[in-house]
Amino acid sequence: MIPEDKIHQITLPVPYAMNTVNVFLVEGDLLTLIDTGTNTADTLDALKGELDKIGYKLEDIEQVILTHHHPDHAGLLEEFNEDIKILGHERNIPYLTQDESFLNYYNEYFIENAILYGVPMEYVKRMPRTTEKMPYTSKRSLTHIIDEGDRIDSIFGLKVLYTPGHATSHITLISEDDGIAFGGDLLLDKVSSNPIIEPPLNGEIKRVKPLLQYNHSLQRIAELPISKLYTGHGDPVTDIKGLVKTRLEKQKVRAEKVYEMIKQQPLTAYEVCQMLFPKVYQKQLSLTLSETIGQLDYLENLGFISLNERNDGILEYKTNEHSVSQ
Repeated sequence: MIPEDKIHQITLPVPYAMNTVNVFLVEGDLLTLIDTGTNTADTLDALKGELDKIGYKLEDIEQVILTHHHPDHAGLLEEFNEDIKILGHERNIPYLTQDESFLNYYNEYFIENAILYGVPMEYVKRMPRTTEKMPYTSKRSLTHIIDEGDRIDSIFGLKVLYTPGHATSHITLISEDDGIAFGGDLLLDKVSSNPIIEPPLNGEIKRVKPLLQYNHSLQRIAELPISKLYTGHGDPVTDIKGLVKTRLEKQKVRAEKVYEMIKQQPLTAYEVCQMLFPKVYQKQLSLTLSETIGQLDYLENLGFISLNERNDGILEYKTNEHSVSQ
């Protein structure tokens, strides 16, 4: 059981559309921070100020646990003591260490895939390249790897659940005695979380399909006795089943829309992206293309569309004989 007076939600500014991120100070056997915020002066100053209000300094924190590797959750790692414990799933590691070979591989993977999915070369040439480190991050890795089923005795025996989808490194922490959980960006109260494409790691041949992973993770937490889910953005969620149902229904509606597009004629992922996000796809191409490919993976997995290679090597989707609404 985790006493709620030992949990302190700290909301920090971040330079993203969400504007803020929640991190959590937990007063356990080790003073623990779940997630950190981005590597910016504004975020660091805000974290120090909020810790001071609670009665602590940055130097007092003994342990950091990452729900996943995205910069708004892991960016400030370099600011903590050298001997601090840093816990997270092993798939955080390449995004935290960011060695040159990984950054080169990361850049090449997304450029090659953009071309395959039909993105015009004029946009491919403008895609940002990461050369030294990813924006708003630190270069500091884990000291301890945690995974499905592990228990963290230093903070009330929280159990680790592996919940990929939004990120392949994503975990959820749950107190099984009272149903208190920390869910990172798995399920947010006001907006849907984006399943984001990542390159294959550790000898994997095919990329993971993040929307399929994400849906599975949502269905999984909906079946757990979670009484309160502290989230990475927004307010805690208490009606887990209801919100998961809403998110999955919204997912199906969008899939039906994509199916109807492809039913009219075969389309590339880029062409679908243009139609799904006409106002923002140029400014947020990586994010919107990732979301689009997730929808296409979803339909392909159900057997409603199939993927084919055109004569020019670009991948194109076409519908199969049956309807998505069946």
